[in-house]
Amino acid sequence: MKILLTILTATFCFVTQANAQLDPENLTRSLASSDRPSADLERDANRKAPEVLSFLGLNEGMTALDLIAIGGWYTEVLAIAVGPSGQVIMQNNPGRGVDNNIELINSRLSRRANINHHLGPVSELLADSVDFALTALNFHDVYNRSAEEAHDRFTQVYDALKPGGIFGVIDHQGSAGADNASLHRIAFEDAVKSITAMGFALTGTSDLLDNPADDHTLGPRDPSLARNTDRFILRFVKPE
Repeated sequence: MKILLTILTATFCFVTQANAQLDPENLTRSLASSDRPSADLERDANRKAPEVLSFLGLNEGMTALDLIAIGGWYTEVLAIAVGPSGQVIMQNNPGRGVDNNIELINSRLSRRANINHHLGPVSELLADSVDFALTALNFHDVYNRSAEEAHDRFTQVYDALKPGGIFGVIDHQGSAGADNASLHRIAFEDAVKSITAMGFALTGTSDLLDNPADDHTLGPRDPSLARNTDRFILRFVKPE
């Protein structure tokens, strides 16, 4: 079973440039009526982005960073959510993932004027310049390759965030002691331990993307899971 962490009372204020709190119902309507690709719309149901982003604390007008965005499903959702007064930085590293998705990336850039594609490390961004950062279903890839690399790369996110800035982590739940690297998963405890060691404070978890039918023994791409794995959602802040 998934280990549930008691939600902590936030002891840090969220310092933002936000214009207004995110309205999940309004974002749901905006996503449904958008000109996004049909493949994007099909993913909306099991990703529950309006509810997830509301839980994490995204507001309109924020500068948001989508980490390792690849094709940028979440990038465009974030762009719609923060609105024209906000900005989204679509961060990718050069390589095959970008090359294989360049058409899709360019189509997003042409639709959303508030998206900037940053092709390079987060360390190139200005310090204390980002309100909100998100890594969706890819923290496990970096961590499973090297815990030290994960520490170095995501500490750069810490540096880019403003004091009080939010770091959201969504990932495929793994089991402690399992071969999570081959399963493309990560144990809840490993993610929390790794990220808090960077200086972040964990302020909440959510079961919005729980799937009790997923016993964590299959990889996320197994057809039986229909892209609906058991996923944890973690909300961290950079202390002021």
